[in-house]
Amino acid sequence: MSHLFAPFTLKSITLRNRIGVSPMCQYSSEDGVATDWHLVHLGARAVGGAGVVIAEATAVSPEGRITPGDAGIWADKHVEPLARINHFVKTHGAVPGIQIAHAGRKASAARPWDGGDHLSDDAGGWTPVAPSAIAFGDGLDKVPHPLTVEEIAGVQHDFVVATRRALAAGYEWLELHSAHGYLSHEFLSPLSNQRADNYGGGFENRIRFLLETTRAVRVVWPERLPLTVRISCTDWVEGGWDIEQSVELARRLKAEGVDLIDCSSGGSAAHAKIPLGPGYQVPFAERIRREAGIATAAVGMIAGAKQADEIVRAGRADLVLLARELLRDPYWPAHAARALGFADVVPPPSQYARAW
Repeated sequence: MSHLFAPFTLKSITLRNRIGVSPMCQYSSEDGVATDWHLVHLGARAVGGAGVVIAEATAVSPEGRITPGDAGIWADKHVEPLARINHFVKTHGAVPGIQIAHAGRKASAARPWDGGDHLSDDAGGWTPVAPSAIAFGDGLDKVPHPLTVEEIAGVQHDFVVATRRALAAGYEWLELHSAHGYLSHEFLSPLSNQRADNYGGGFENRIRFLLETTRAVRVVWPERLPLTVRISCTDWVEGGWDIEQSVELARRLKAEGVDLIDCSSGGSAAHAKIPLGPGYQVPFAERIRREAGIATAAVGMIAGAKQADEIVRAGRADLVLLARELLRDPYWPAHAARALGFADVVPPPSQYARAW
């Protein structure tokens, strides 16, 4: 029986435990370039004992950013600062990962602490793109430009080039972002995809963008390294994307060479009623793991050591990815190890040993 501090091997990569840092946007990059903030933010979580440290949603193109402060990987200048961070993360025992993304119709927004609404063009904004000309709403009211088939191919090429740069930067874990109402999820959900061509309509057409992108990325991402996909397992809206479609999508992604599904939810509709509560998304990870036969990560309101350990011990997910708890406490893995009787498996860094 596995537990929270058992190693986890996926392809050639072995994590020292089942705890991961979920991608968390910091909105602190300069023209997409990582700064010392990212070194400290991500490095602290590696020192704190996480098994995998996944860098925030990193845009594959300038127009794919959520905000002007988003991380980017669309230019060669982005590689060296990321490589510096990854060297530090690896030195302290964690596996460096990255989530590559395109924000779709949610792009061109202000930073959350500046309100989060769409920016006008004269305030540094730009025209977002999407499968269909449907605005998200709730402050994100710009009507996006509907992508042509040729433009879709261009976005997919951006993902491929970003993957090559991720490899050059030393990442060993790659996640494609297809959740939270961003571009790839917009193709999946009938709430945002009302196309009449091969990329819209029925299930087979709505999953086409993600399957094609995954296939193209898998060609350039080494087979020995894990490829994962984050999905929103449900829109929480009747007539939207749901868990049944997610299970079938996971089966298709597995056939394309995906190794793990990161199971989140929501983000495609401003009016969705989400039943928040401890571990509220864990059942999605459990069902996809069981029915699609693929490894999963559980996310969302996982806070306590015993709660996280139970998820792994019960086989409900292979990993737990933490966000807010690791913002509050970078040393959550070390503290959880003590609480569960595994203190020796997360030793303190030598610099801190006298105070541990």
